[in-house]
Amino acid sequence: MKKLNGIAASSGIAIAKVYELKDPDLNFEKTSIDNPGQEIERLESALEVSRQELEKIKAHTLKELGEEHAEIFSAHLLVLGDPELINPIKDKINDDKVNAEAALDEVATMFIEMFKAMDNEYMRERAADIHDVTKRVMSHLLQVTFPDPALIDEQVIVIARDLTPSDTAQLNREFVKGFATDIGGRTSHSAIMARSLEIPAVVGTKEITGAVKKDDQIIVDGIEGTVIINPTEEEIKVYEAKQAAFAKQQEEWAKLKDEPTFSADGEQVELAANIGTPNDVEGVLNNGGEGVGLYRTEFLYMGNSELPSEDVQFEAYKAVLEKMGDKPVVVRTLDVGGDKEISYLDMPHEMNPFLGFRAIRFCLENEHVFRPQLRALLRASAYGNLKIMFPMIATLEEFRQAKALLLEETDNLKKDGVKVSDNIEVGIMVEIPSTAVIAKQFAKEVDFFSIGTNDLIQYTMAADRMNEQVSYLYQPYHPAILNLVNNVIEAAHAEGKWAGMCGEMAGDSTAIPLLLALGLDEFSMSATSILPARTQILSLNKKELAALKDEFLSLSTAEEVVALAEKTINK
Repeated sequence: MKKLNGIAASSGIAIAKVYELKDPDLNFEKTSIDNPGQEIERLESALEVSRQELEKIKAHTLKELGEEHAEIFSAHLLVLGDPELINPIKDKINDDKVNAEAALDEVATMFIEMFKAMDNEYMRERAADIHDVTKRVMSHLLQVTFPDPALIDEQVIVIARDLTPSDTAQLNREFVKGFATDIGGRTSHSAIMARSLEIPAVVGTKEITGAVKKDDQIIVDGIEGTVIINPTEEEIKVYEAKQAAFAKQQEEWAKLKDEPTFSADGEQVELAANIGTPNDVEGVLNNGGEGVGLYRTEFLYMGNSELPSEDVQFEAYKAVLEKMGDKPVVVRTLDVGGDKEISYLDMPHEMNPFLGFRAIRFCLENEHVFRPQLRALLRASAYGNLKIMFPMIATLEEFRQAKALLLEETDNLKKDGVKVSDNIEVGIMVEIPSTAVIAKQFAKEVDFFSIGTNDLIQYTMAADRMNEQVSYLYQPYHPAILNLVNNVIEAAHAEGKWAGMCGEMAGDSTAIPLLLALGLDEFSMSATSILPARTQILSLNKKELAALKDEFLSLSTAEEVVALAEKTINK
């Protein structure tokens, strides 16, 4: 038995055997062969197994995430069956008398380099498809396991150095009971996705991939942030009891699913959810969400080989709005860059991408990407209560430029006879300190603020939230953060506008009383955090907390803030 400590990223207890998600060793030796026919049979067998896997992955992705995400696997299947690729591999086996691995590698490398050198962006993207497909075929030739989250068909806990958003999106909740990673934090994309999928997760263990081997049994405690490798029978019984207690707690929370959110003294606030795909809406409604406070549209763009069309985007936005009915849906326009790379957008390599050409900065310079999204949103607005939010706004000029494009596309659509809602609120995500500092000026022009604390904290504290060595500086309760948040809320209220928060801080049980004290109107969080938050708010007196506001803001350290918050909660 070995116990590892990490960061509790998604609540719950999982007990299952290990599934290692890591790139296989595809090294091989080039050898001369005497029987080309036998090598071609090996190649055809590897191609067929790869085809079956891709069909299965495509079907799963179509069911779980929709057509736009499944398209990438359609492209992979086309590559796999392309005689222009396969025949030269067979010819090389026959003519050069080399093993299938060597022939595959040489031909694939030739095509990849050729496509990479082309001027046409679409054709350059085919290089990535060829690389992914031939890597899969190579793994079968070498008889090594090629990890595919979507193909998991037994109860497991996924172990990885990290999980990309596309990896996490493929996880099947029926079989994947939890996951643990070497790196990451509560605000990493894998952690956020885990909460959306409602599976227990522990991240930032530093050594989980080196500490486990295939078929080890492990326990992931997403409540305490621990992982136990090969537990004893006694430990399994303890955690099964803890699992049952958590399930019972969830049943208690569920009783509040259809209730509005009031504090103990009758003050109402709104609890909304952060989502990434239309499929997440079911979780929002099942967990009593009163709206969607953040729809991350970049997941429409990720995992594809080309831009999603205006119509594909329209259908996705429409689906969310229709499912939510008259409940508000705040859609964030495309937020790429930083740790969200999309290869076909051909974004520049940057020394510091988090402070670089990302989000609204990219969109304003690439109207061919931005305008179709705005049009799709405007078309979808007729089907629900849409609010549009621009990310990474640093200056008023950026907001004005983005809003001007939105108004221009509104006029274009109306001239074409397309119905567009007349009640779309347009706001900004406050994640840059300069914007929070001059929130008073922004409040005169925006309809609402949504505070993105994940980035606001790292920018204010000059600490990369993905870097474990400076993770101690990621302090949601630091007085500097509280003062910036307060500045934004006061600026909004002075202009009769509302202020929400869509960072992970909004669902943090320690932060909730602080945010009530500051007067936050809307709390948007992972769907699974909504009912625990509603339960907590029911026990808090907002007026009493508001009386402590100045004291909270005057403290010097995060520790002092937490101590006062806990004293207030537990009195």
